[in-house]
Amino acid sequence: MKLLIKISVFFMLSALLGASSCRVKKYIPEDELLYTGSKIDLTAETKVDQLSDIEEELETVMRPEPNSKILGVRLGLLAHYKAQRKHPGLYYRFLNKKIGEEPVYLSDVNPLRVEELVNNRLENRGFFRSEISSVEKKGKHTGSVKYTVHVDAPYTIKSYQLDSGSLPIYKEISKYMNRSGFVKPGGRFDLERFKVERDRIDFFLKDKGYYNFNADFLIFEADTNGYNDKSVDLYLRLKRDVPHKSVIPYEVASINVFPHYSLNEGVKNDTVALSGINYIQDSAFFQPRRLAPYILLEKGKRYNPTDSRRTSNRLSSIGSYKFVNIQYDEVGEANASDSLGQLATNIYLSPLKKRALRAELQGVTKSNNFVGPSLSLTYSNRNLFRGGETLSATGKAGYEQQLIKGDNTGLKSIQLGLKGDLVFPRLLFPVEIVRDFKYAVPKTKFSTGVEYLNRSKLYVLQSLTSTFGYSWNATRYVYHELNPISINFVNLAKTTPEFDAILAENDFLRSSFDQKFIGGLTYTFTYNELMSSGIRNPFFVTLNVDMAGNGLGLLNKLTSQREKNTFFGLEYAQYYKSDINVQYYGYLSKTQKLVARVFAGFGFPFGNSVTLPFSKQYFSGGPYSVRAFRVRSLGPGTYKPDSESVGSFFDQAGDIRLEANLEYRFPIYSFLKGAVFADAGNVWLTNENASLPGGKFTSDFIRELGVGFGTGLRVDIQNFVIRLDLAAPIQKPYLPKGERFGFDWKNPVLNFAIGYPF
Repeated sequence: MKLLIKISVFFMLSALLGASSCRVKKYIPEDELLYTGSKIDLTAETKVDQLSDIEEELETVMRPEPNSKILGVRLGLLAHYKAQRKHPGLYYRFLNKKIGEEPVYLSDVNPLRVEELVNNRLENRGFFRSEISSVEKKGKHTGSVKYTVHVDAPYTIKSYQLDSGSLPIYKEISKYMNRSGFVKPGGRFDLERFKVERDRIDFFLKDKGYYNFNADFLIFEADTNGYNDKSVDLYLRLKRDVPHKSVIPYEVASINVFPHYSLNEGVKNDTVALSGINYIQDSAFFQPRRLAPYILLEKGKRYNPTDSRRTSNRLSSIGSYKFVNIQYDEVGEANASDSLGQLATNIYLSPLKKRALRAELQGVTKSNNFVGPSLSLTYSNRNLFRGGETLSATGKAGYEQQLIKGDNTGLKSIQLGLKGDLVFPRLLFPVEIVRDFKYAVPKTKFSTGVEYLNRSKLYVLQSLTSTFGYSWNATRYVYHELNPISINFVNLAKTTPEFDAILAENDFLRSSFDQKFIGGLTYTFTYNELMSSGIRNPFFVTLNVDMAGNGLGLLNKLTSQREKNTFFGLEYAQYYKSDINVQYYGYLSKTQKLVARVFAGFGFPFGNSVTLPFSKQYFSGGPYSVRAFRVRSLGPGTYKPDSESVGSFFDQAGDIRLEANLEYRFPIYSFLKGAVFADAGNVWLTNENASLPGGKFTSDFIRELGVGFGTGLRVDIQNFVIRLDLAAPIQKPYLPKGERFGFDWKNPVLNFAIGYPF
């Protein structure tokens, strides 16, 4: 591993030094200047709202684009110049073909044309007769252009009116205008805003049943009326000759659902009618009463694309269908005397294969130098009881061996597991809950698993886990998961003398293994904006709550007088644990972003427990944490193991975890991405422990953070990411005060992982 790290460091440094030493200036022709870009200096006569947004828009019309840079080096341009030599060689010809860029010189820039584009954009935004000038800035080898733009006060809207008519659609548009206020008197004349207004009106009318309406049927007209104060009267009207069918609403005349549709087999004829909906299938593949709650469309109601879209999403979420297709067909031709159109609705559902068997073979490598193969087999049965139920059973077997770890070389680990999940796509509860889950139908999940872990020289661990709970999407962004029953039974079946010695020396560790039964409640809240294309800088937030032992403690008090709380003879854990993970994605451009993450977790043991159970403790370090430190090598606090003994892996965990990460991500070429990052974090104990000196959380925690900087390469192929991160610490919390800070670039840590760290 050390050899691999040294090779990686040498390669990265050589590449950067080589690129920076081969400057492109010597290749620039004597009569040319390399174009380095343009700058806009935008000022306004009066205060203008969103002036910075207008400036960003003007930057998009700067022509041409200068040659690109990667870490300050124009590699594409350099590759082009190298390939133009008399004998470029195969390497530079290949490099030029892949990343080469034609040089962009100052002589290629047409400032007058750019000024015209700038003026056009400003007029679209309501700024007329703007002062625009440009000046070229020339250096010895490079040149740029500076555009100075001064805008007068913009034209504003004095009045905003709708041309009235006798058709009902005018009343609907008027309702929108009265409550929207998106375009209103006093606002700036802005063509882009008018386009958005048309789209919003179109969306509003579609939700009112206007199936055939189109935003292009609306037109804005402005009239200055001789005003001398840069004001206009704005009129909105329908274009002439709009088809009659486009200005009348439509209602759903019929709904046909095909629960077992196949394009090859065609449509079946057996029909069951339920609540005005026809379910057409050759046999009861999917029970109509189970499918009905997912369909928000109703016969006799106005056409509504929002209900249609939500119905499609709800049906897809069942997990039994690969395709959901909702089609609307007009019933007859709407003539001039019709005030309401009719739509026939057909919902085609193409099921997935009911049974599936998947095998997965993995090669596992971990930061603690455990490597080995892992095999898992998963059997799935979809639509088990003809109501969308999914049964899945997974068997897993893995073998790992630790390599290059001093005295610990040769440690082996055998892991066997079996897990079963049964998911009902509906809410199962003893008492009927009357609530209209408009966005998504909750799911009920039963899960049970057993696991066997044999770690040589240490222990044999047997565990049983079982959960029962619910999950649902409350909105497009909000997801909830509640498990009112969460059980974890752990049996330390066999230990070695070495491991017994570790437990004997550490009361903290022994306590975390002694409590064999965990019973309680877990809850997860997720707010996710990452999948929304309309949010420029999205957030991702996850909140976890884990409470154990409260109900068992109350039950024990009511039924027993024992001093030691037990459940069926087993000592159970009592604790409260909660953590929050916040991620922010700031897009600097379409391909570059700055990602920030903050994690805070707190565990409070009480009653039976003096610490969290081992499986519930926090740890820090590794490829998804503080990457300048190996996995589980930080903390707690300023604690440092005496040596890399077999016990050090268990010691370095805690009840409290704080972490912060900042990462700049940028493209290199095609699917190859780069990153520069900084990480900080550590774990601490809630209570003092003599076996782990310096481990308790104090007000001096900032000076006890492990901090590191690094850079990384990522191969990102359609969101499948292979990641290499190289990081070195700049603050080591386990060193004495005064010696902790310093960039240890000679001992970096190389992290190999799948997926982005956050």
